Amino acid sequence: MAAIAERYDAIVIGAGHNGLTAAAYLARAGRSVLVLEARGIIGGACVTEEVIPGHRVSFTSYIASMLMPTVIRDLDLGRHGLKMVACDPILTVPLGDGEIIRWWSDPQRTAQEITRFSARDGAAFLEVDRKLKALAAYLQPFFLESPPDLAARGLDRLREGLRMIRRFRRIRGTEIGEMVQFLTGSLGEFLDRHFEADATKRMILANNVYGKHGGPYEPGSAVGLLFHLLAGGDHAVQGFNGHVMGGMGAVSGAIAAAARGFGAVIETDAAVARIDVADGRAQGVTLADGRQFKADVVLSNADPKRTFLKLLGADELPEDFRRDIAAIKMGGPAAKLNIALSGEPTVIGRSPDASPLERALLTIAPTLEGAQRCADIARFGDVPEELWIDCVIPSLVDDSLCPPGHHMLTVFIQYVPYNLREGTWDERREAFTDSIIRQITRHMPDLPGLILGRAMLTPLDLERIYGLTEGNIFHGDLHPGALFSMRPVPRWSQYRTPVDGLYLCGAGAHPGGGVTGAPGHNAAMQVLRDTKGRRKS
Repeated sequence: MAAIAERYDAIVIGAGHNGLTAAAYLARAGRSVLVLEARGIIGGACVTEEVIPGHRVSFTSYIASMLMPTVIRDLDLGRHGLKMVACDPILTVPLGDGEIIRWWSDPQRTAQEITRFSARDGAAFLEVDRKLKALAAYLQPFFLESPPDLAARGLDRLREGLRMIRRFRRIRGTEIGEMVQFLTGSLGEFLDRHFEADATKRMILANNVYGKHGGPYEPGSAVGLLFHLLAGGDHAVQGFNGHVMGGMGAVSGAIAAAARGFGAVIETDAAVARIDVADGRAQGVTLADGRQFKADVVLSNADPKRTFLKLLGADELPEDFRRDIAAIKMGGPAAKLNIALSGEPTVIGRSPDASPLERALLTIAPTLEGAQRCADIARFGDVPEELWIDCVIPSLVDDSLCPPGHHMLTVFIQYVPYNLREGTWDERREAFTDSIIRQITRHMPDLPGLILGRAMLTPLDLERIYGLTEGNIFHGDLHPGALFSMRPVPRWSQYRTPVDGLYLCGAGAHPGGGVTGAPGHNAAMQVLRDTKGRRKS
């Protein structure tokens, strides 16, 4: 390994995809950058790992949906090996009794699918889809720029006002009302107002509230409808979902290759124990093995609680800021199960003529009322008997993941508490895994006989292995009180922190979670503005 320089322009804590994105942009601008990753592999929660030898899968994040086209283009990720295949259908939802409903990338085709259950809903879907995409387009620019600065004063405040006017100058009065409804209203009430068939509601529900604690009837749960229609992928398609060839680790790998190409240094097995501060300014970091590195600025890709409550001393931060950070809601609410299979499982009700893309997806979603019950049960530390279970068989699209004839199944499980009312996750892991497999088997009856190996990641595992405080995949809930200028806390939404020279570049900053690259991009842009004119060390 090349010798590590003692001082850098910037140190990035964590080689998750956002940390790598920040590093790539800073290195591209001529800054010397060191990325430090605690694990032996890069990627954070955007990784491809083995379940058993020769059988790889996206262990945590598993579908590329909102990866920003600007990031893909700026870092030339295609040249560095990134290849995505669009999901079509976007969703496949079993309804029981052999019935299945699909959400296709073509709205007209989806409307025809819905018409099997309700002609009224089919027509309503097209109108709702049109309106939602128009509203999402207003939000799109905010994902690659800092949110409105509520603490701005003087000319800066005027500039912020002008920026907002430019972004919304074409929005109509009725659209303003609709935007407010989506940012503050409930998904359940929206669906009940616009659709009549349970099948339609379950299909749309299945594409929302991922990673959230609350159920679909809670305020703010409708915002997912807009977020999932942001443009993503190589061609900036609204609502893009894609299978990544080689698994999600290929996203991190491509960004890392771009960063290294610009001159960034990435070191693994390098856990940061402390952010070093002197006179209120970040000076560098100290590793768990005692090594120290100095830098003009430090960017943390860790979540806000880990960054401010574990990597900094209590005397380095204002007490009110620490209280605000401690109050950020974490606590799960998701788990992940990865399974190696000896063959492809059969799905009840699926056509034998279904394409590999169609066979790759199955989302076992409850009704609106059922999802709300799940959220309510989990809130008090219990595990619901019937869970939201999203299944993907990526090997049907990417045969490089495992040996010929074998398959990989990756399963996202929603509404799982971090703190259990009874027992511990270490005690209950295997029984919980068995329960999930039983629930999937109702739709894939031959699944148990195909299992070669399995690996469950409970919320506790997500914390211990991937550094996600309390297993929260988004570094904190995505709700109206924790979005845009409120993320991670009011007055500190511009990637800066109360410690001069220390920045947040992960999902705990605007615009939040998901594999987007946006927080990393935006934090790097903020650093470059703040350090304009400084040269490479």
